[in-house]
Amino acid sequence: MADTTISIPVDAATAQIYLTASPDDQHKIQMLLRLRQRELVEMPRQSRREVMDEIGAKAEARGLTPDMLEDLLRAA
Repeated sequence: MADTTISIPVDAATAQIYLTASPDDQHKIQMLLRLRQRELVEMPRQSRREVMDEIGAKAEARGLTPDMLEDLLRAA
């Protein structure tokens, strides 16, 4: 199957990381994105609330506190 190019909006920092990466690293990033997209498409559909609850549970399990989240949101 031939590759097709698409455009995906990202923040400036993400774009800079990709654009300054070596060709080998860019290829690795492309492969990871392809795999992740396929995973997302094949996953059973979840409501936005279910997705947000899952993200919150994972963040909490990794040590993110409500105060830390508030600080991150304020800095953004």
